[in-house]
Amino acid sequence: MATATKTTTKKVDQTNHVARLRALYSDTYVKELQKELKLKNVNQVPKLEKIVVNVGLGKAKDDKKMIETATNTLTKITGQAPTKTFAKNSIAGFKLREGNMIGLKLTLRGERMYEFMDRLINIVIPRLRDFHGVSLKSFDKQGNYSIGLSEQSVFPELSFEETTTAHGLQAVFVVDAENKEHSKALLAKFGMPFEKESK
Repeated sequence: MATATKTTTKKVDQTNHVARLRALYSDTYVKELQKELKLKNVNQVPKLEKIVVNVGLGKAKDDKKMIETATNTLTKITGQAPTKTFAKNSIAGFKLREGNMIGLKLTLRGERMYEFMDRLINIVIPRLRDFHGVSLKSFDKQGNYSIGLSEQSVFPELSFEETTTAHGLQAVFVVDAENKEHSKALLAKFGMPFEKESK
């Protein structure tokens, strides 16, 4: 009897959870994008490779409370612990020496990446005040897209106490795409609420 119970538990543990947006991408969006972008090969279809989330500490780089708060924020909203980033050069004007800690960052891939994107697009961004869409000017030449948030209180995972020391953060969507338009088409499929283009 005991052996049967163990076997059942093992089967449940092996069940792999597939993120909602990952399933939609594989089952629906790949075909739709190939058709809409008139791509001959399915391998040309744009895909999200990773999301890099970071907090620049600036003047607060020596503030232990700020570092603890930012570390807690990133861990809570992503489910992953961040690593410290350090200055590569010394800049006298900013009182910055090579090797100084300047921020925190982490890289999301796989299920965590899709889960974070889902929450960001469908829960966090709609909570922003006076929101009229994310900027179309935040793509780089490679088609990667950056979103900056001025404070962490828009994340529902955080309690009021965890947001009393406010800080901003940035999420960079690293996209494997032929150009910016293909990258934008991919993110729009995922529900990214872009601002309306001015004529």
